[in-house]
Amino acid sequence: MVTRATLSGYYKQKRVFITGHTGFKGAWLMCLLKELGAIVKGYALAPRYKDGLFDLIAPLGLGENVIADIRNKDQLFHELQAFQPDYVFHLAAQPLVRLSYSIPAETFEINVTGTANLLEAVSRLSHPCTIVVITTDKVYENKEQDILYKEDDRLGGYDPYSGSKACAEIVTSSFRHSFFNPGKFETHQKAIATARAGNVIGGGDWSADRIIPDIVRALKKQKPIELRNPNAIRPWQYVMEPLTGYLLLGGLLSKNYEAFSMPYNFGPLPNDHLPVKSLAEKAIKVWGSGEWKDISTPGQPHEAGLLMLDINRAINELQWLPKLDASAAIEWTINWYKQPLPERAAFTFQQIKAYLAL
Repeated sequence: MVTRATLSGYYKQKRVFITGHTGFKGAWLMCLLKELGAIVKGYALAPRYKDGLFDLIAPLGLGENVIADIRNKDQLFHELQAFQPDYVFHLAAQPLVRLSYSIPAETFEINVTGTANLLEAVSRLSHPCTIVVITTDKVYENKEQDILYKEDDRLGGYDPYSGSKACAEIVTSSFRHSFFNPGKFETHQKAIATARAGNVIGGGDWSADRIIPDIVRALKKQKPIELRNPNAIRPWQYVMEPLTGYLLLGGLLSKNYEAFSMPYNFGPLPNDHLPVKSLAEKAIKVWGSGEWKDISTPGQPHEAGLLMLDINRAINELQWLPKLDASAAIEWTINWYKQPLPERAAFTFQQIKAYLAL
């Protein structure tokens, strides 16, 4: 199990560069790293929505904050060079499946070229650095069958978002072989791995077309929750689960680049995958009121109906295990949204401390 002491041992007073720190997971990662005593610098576009977690924590001065585009290769290298990071966590992305149908070329540009820009910039650094590239559970060629996808399974992607993230995995693999080859570590002193997780839930996310923000908006307005795919089964997980997995992977990778320079899945245990309607019903129960309705239509954009991950590699090689089941993850998440707006930043750190104490 991941502990505060373990993670602090890797990150206290270390310099950590985060791309995508204004997004949902990126903002949580910035909070977590500051709790662990790290020195943090973020690089990302301005947030797409108001009152998200980044807006709430920005006044706290948790680290350097660079608002810039991952596609700006020169500025990205300049910021990396100026910061001299020990670790880089790459989360910057166009992260929405449905939006990727509207801006497919831009989605590929951000998620694929953006990843290549980052890795090229890191390759030009002259000091040791550990890199974890965050992709998604949707990188696999999903047959929508009752199987658990392993890290060595075929990559694919039905929609532009999923396809772009599978491409980001290929780009990372190419850089691992060409520039960050473990067999030549003494020359380049860079270690790199990828992390795949999906359907992450937690407070502070107001993205369009995401299930938790949609649920909370409906509950606040006392309207029925509209579910596009109520029977779709997903690997729901509380945001701290994959984030601590990413940090554990980064820490281990920094100490043993040959053993951990590969992809890792982070998700719930095999018997802990829930359909969308069960998530909505649990959220309603925690909120204290509400109802949901099915709005699925035959012509809506394709989204996978079944997707489950095999997390045995993370369990066996990293000694990582999820601490909360899906029901608890939903409860922790909805409780965040029930807090008054001025108290949500402080409540975020309360939840981080509580999770690390489990």
